[in-house]
Amino acid sequence: MRIATLALLALALWLGIDDWRQREITQPAGVLASAEPSQRDSKAAPIVVGDYTLTPRAEFSLKARVLASERYRFDALSSLIPRDLALGWGPMSDSSVLAQIDISQSGRFYFWKTRTATPPIALDVIAASSANMHLIPANRAVARVLDRARVGQLIELDGQLVDVRGNNGRQMSTSLTRSDTGAGACEIIYVEQATTR
Repeated sequence: MRIATLALLALALWLGIDDWRQREITQPAGVLASAEPSQRDSKAAPIVVGDYTLTPRAEFSLKARVLASERYRFDALSSLIPRDLALGWGPMSDSSVLAQIDISQSGRFYFWKTRTATPPIALDVIAASSANMHLIPANRAVARVLDRARVGQLIELDGQLVDVRGNNGRQMSTSLTRSDTGAGACEIIYVEQATTR
């Protein structure tokens, strides 16, 4: 009984510290990341990561605000893509806009809904100024940055948009545009550099 109680206390402490470490960062009103993501055709060779082959489609970089963060530990892709970040730029990096939008992630998707009947910005602008991104860290240093990214922080990512093919035949294609929505609209990024502030 005593060991079980200590284990529960340790778990509660660990969860509390993790929640504290992941707490949201508040930002002032105004656009914090004005530029749209940048991409250009890639000539990089395929990249092998474990049981997966990544085919680079475009060099990709962006500076954006973290809107939501979801860690995946048990789904089929968690060994390759342990974290998704929902990111926003332009008006979707502005606290005054985000205060009127509820944002969540689940099942590798990003969801948003406005809190009022009249949205703070046009719905197509919300869709074109934010995206759920599946992130494949190129190394441990990048993985640490992605794992510690907090909602509200600004993050800069550089890498490759990639299509993924597993040795088991499973395939996923990256989005190459910011204007799409729904299944298949997520960017899959092999992240070579990442910084937060």
